[in-house]
Amino acid sequence: NAHTHLFQTFIRGLADDKPLLEWLKTAIWPVAQEMKEEEAYMAAMVGLLENIRGGATAVIDHQYIHADPHNDDGVCQAAEEIGSRFLLARGWADMDYHPSLMETPERIISETTRLRNQWELKRKGLTRVEYGPLIPWGCSDKTMLSTHEMSQQWCSGTHIHVAETRVEVEMNMNLRGKRHIEWMADLGILGPNTQLVHSVWLSDHELDLIADHNCVVVHCPVSNMYLASGVARVPEMLEKGITVALASDGPGSNNNQDMLAVLKTTALLHKVNTLNPMVLLPEDVLKMACRGGAAAFGLPDQIGSLEPGKKADIVLVDLDTPMAMPVHKVPSALIYNVSTRDVDTVIVDGKLLMQNKHILVVDEKAVLAKARRVCQKLFERAGVKVD
Repeated sequence: NAHTHLFQTFIRGLADDKPLLEWLKTAIWPVAQEMKEEEAYMAAMVGLLENIRGGATAVIDHQYIHADPHNDDGVCQAAEEIGSRFLLARGWADMDYHPSLMETPERIISETTRLRNQWELKRKGLTRVEYGPLIPWGCSDKTMLSTHEMSQQWCSGTHIHVAETRVEVEMNMNLRGKRHIEWMADLGILGPNTQLVHSVWLSDHELDLIADHNCVVVHCPVSNMYLASGVARVPEMLEKGITVALASDGPGSNNNQDMLAVLKTTALLHKVNTLNPMVLLPEDVLKMACRGGAAAFGLPDQIGSLEPGKKADIVLVDLDTPMAMPVHKVPSALIYNVSTRDVDTVIVDGKLLMQNKHILVVDEKAVLAKARRVCQKLFERAGVKVD
């Protein structure tokens, strides 16, 4: 799952059927500015369990809720306890965003450095940290450059939402006179370690820039449909040799993190959008999910396929079901037939996290019960009422 926002497990279904900017104001911001470390931890626990049940061994969390500076620690602690392969793209905005969620450049750099030291370098486990500038209209040129320079020193990536809606592209044109990818190219921050999330409203020139710089596009089809943002030009991207990964996006705009549903939606969306039933085959979708996901994660030589010498990240899916049989073609069955109910076993780095559809690493029922209590207290404190 190459892009999610785990904190949003607590707000799924809170503000359905709204466009992006109204959705942010209605659902995200009121809760986000009140979220504390325990709540971020519990939301992440639920979200990571959901990813395991959906067959995702690796998760990139674009975590931008820092009202409590230890929210990120709570999320990383959850990832360590669950055992997922985890990349924290520490989100940031330093201009033109919600006042309680903006940060100074100094804090952005110091906190991301602290998190990297504490959760990646000291532990040397399954968690890594990178910079996650939130959106072009919330990020200054100066801080984009300084964080990119540090990313290069760390040999890590940059994870950013781009061109999700037409309105956001117009905002950047008014602010800078450039489209999103043109702006990033002129700053010199495009490259193989750049993860471009959504990438819906791109020009032909921007597609060429992405291809020329070997960036990774992260496609979130369910979220793009849910928010009526548009359809990314994925078939054209693949024709140009662009690496595409797949993601659920946050539960607030999906409303789940079912990666098997994302796979099926990817295939179907582009068939109907192009009126071409062969535009994306099951093998193409699996390659995006596995090889593309590994590239987005920054570990293309370690994960993403079953090969000697690679990490033992393995998912077993039960195809002996009324929904799947007879299995004429395994790739077809994986894309069009199965769902989370069929994910049987999940192994990460050789460790069993789920077996026979039973979570082994934590008491799942106890986690869910505690999460409900914690979520209720958060909503009461934030003054959020569910219609």
